[in-house]
Amino acid sequence: MTIAISTKLAFNLPEPTDLLLQFEAATIPEQKIISAHTRVPKAFETARISAQDDIGERIWVRAQGDYIVEYEAEVEPARILADLSSLDSVELRNLPSEATQYLFDSRYCRGQTFQNFVGETFGHVSGGAKIAAMQDWVYQNFQYAPGASNADTTAIDSFHQQRGICRDFAHVLISFARAVAIPARYVSCYAPGVTPQDFHAVAEVFLADPTSQTGGAWHLVDATRMADPARTVKIGVGRDAADVSFLTVFGAARFDETSVRAREISA
Repeated sequence: MTIAISTKLAFNLPEPTDLLLQFEAATIPEQKIISAHTRVPKAFETARISAQDDIGERIWVRAQGDYIVEYEAEVEPARILADLSSLDSVELRNLPSEATQYLFDSRYCRGQTFQNFVGETFGHVSGGAKIAAMQDWVYQNFQYAPGASNADTTAIDSFHQQRGICRDFAHVLISFARAVAIPARYVSCYAPGVTPQDFHAVAEVFLADPTSQTGGAWHLVDATRMADPARTVKIGVGRDAADVSFLTVFGAARFDETSVRAREISA
């Protein structure tokens, strides 16, 4: 199937200010970019750099005044999907460096804090079955509540409040996985079916590769259950939301509008 994406970001910069943007679908093997067009107005300076793990790109912009960024794309996801419950964990000594870094605590996801809870709640299962049980627990116990969290809300805060948005659901699931030494990272994405339509966030865990006798692979897991991994378009990845924000402003700014739409246009 093909996913059509349209995004608009509008803001005002009262003085010359640096911005770091990441909103384009990543060019990676698991998704084919059929067409893409980014409209970035003229600025004092712009530069493109590789994003985390070389998944996607970021755009540096230095500008002033009213600024509108628009993006349109058609993307065809083509990732290999597997039943999480059937997958084994990967022995720690066999983890590649790209996965090992996602065992450790980060700004929003402190896995060590959840070790006792995770051990008591999910200790009866292992590997992918443990991740599936964690996904079920977050989905069943958390309320999706726009406005319930902010840029300072951590997985610990969300766990106690048991409510939040996709970002918070992902942070808790990532923290649970890291608590049992399963590498987990944050994925910014587009996905049809997300309500309300916006940039979406899911977790991705490193488990056995179903296409190989050895090694591992990354598997998407959405604790909100709004995004179907088969129809999800990745923008970027990181340790948590801090690594893959669609807009980071290094100065003063007034944010005027965000418009995001992702829809399936063919099967």
